[in-house]
Amino acid sequence: MKTTLEIPVRSTEVDSMGHVNNAKYLEYLEWGREDWFKKANCSFDNLIARGIGLASVNINIDYLGECLKDDILLVVTSPVKAGKSSFVFLQEIFKKDSMKKVISTHVTIVTIGMETRKSTPIPSDLSKHLISTEI
Repeated sequence: MKTTLEIPVRSTEVDSMGHVNNAKYLEYLEWGREDWFKKANCSFDNLIARGIGLASVNINIDYLGECLKDDILLVVTSPVKAGKSSFVFLQEIFKKDSMKKVISTHVTIVTIGMETRKSTPIPSDLSKHLISTEI
């Protein structure tokens, strides 16, 4: 399943150079993942209520271009790998007007038991939306 979230760049998200601060992209990516989980009917709140947490354990970002105030961005999120208790999302951010890719990232996430704080199998209602190949 692939999702796309539209985000406008606000004035509070740019730095002294006039472009989006690198740390803001982590938030945009998080919002994209949250949107993906909601559309998969596995919202963060739903998972937490069942005692399952999601821990981002690795994020590799390639910054490919800059974004400015008032740009409209598209955050595209899709799973590319899944194992027993971890999975990887490919996330890309594009400028809507030109479809120029400005961010490419892989995010590795582990499902953890909220009580044990240790990895736990991916729930079946989530895994059906992921590609089932071992990491």
